[in-house]
Amino acid sequence: MIIALFPNEEKKNSLEIAKNIETFFEQQNISVVIEDDKASILHSKPLSSVDPKKIDFLLSMGGDGTILRLAHRYSHLEAPIVGINLGYLGFMADIPIDDLYPSLQDLIKGAYTIENRLMIAGESLQKKEKFFAVNDLVIHRGKNPNLIELAIYIDGMYFNTFLADGVIFSTPNGSTAYSLAAGGPILTPTVDGIVLTPICPHTISNRPIVLSSEHEIEIQNLSETEYPIEGRADGHDSFFLDTKEIFHVNKHDKKFRLAKLHRHNYFSTLRTKLGWAGKII
Repeated sequence: MIIALFPNEEKKNSLEIAKNIETFFEQQNISVVIEDDKASILHSKPLSSVDPKKIDFLLSMGGDGTILRLAHRYSHLEAPIVGINLGYLGFMADIPIDDLYPSLQDLIKGAYTIENRLMIAGESLQKKEKFFAVNDLVIHRGKNPNLIELAIYIDGMYFNTFLADGVIFSTPNGSTAYSLAAGGPILTPTVDGIVLTPICPHTISNRPIVLSSEHEIEIQNLSETEYPIEGRADGHDSFFLDTKEIFHVNKHDKKFRLAKLHRHNYFSTLRTKLGWAGKII
């Protein structure tokens, strides 16, 4: 077995913990590699020294943001991601540091499930720029001080024009991120749908809607603005839409692969992270 470690240096003690994890795995006769720019610091084998197809797991050390960075920077790696939570909110990175080594033991024993979660793809039809998102594609007003107008078409049919700060197209995986903060619903990760959530719409009757992932969605920028409006894929890759430009959103042909240990339950994580305090029967 080969495991690749991806520590986030911005998190306290991340590199020290990574070295301890490396020692733990080596004691189990498991090979460990670390991304090249950190391998020399830890005196470890660099990621580039092994065949990417032979890597069994990618261990992300940080929070959900660290997992998104990993998914975009190393999109060519096909091994499932395991999330170790060194941050605060961790819906994907759900292994707490105080349960680290029992969780890694379970990983070695095979006490996990690989979830293949929906990703979405975006493309500027004029510029031919392509993007993907594990969590969300967001189109917003950017530098413009005023609301923007976005016309939405679903399978070629007109749906609505939103006068708003922007819109969010979220996967179920990302429904607990920006979309939730903007008033969108929570979708469990295995739901096959895309959430369209307007950001601060001018008309309060505008509400989020859950669409089938089979729909083809187009967004046209109708705004006569001083600056082009801006888009972001998972908060990483950025793009811009000029007036009248069209952006296309649909289901990505690849899946986001996440290893979920049996000892950690999604609904328990959801309840804990959102601070729900219902009565326990």
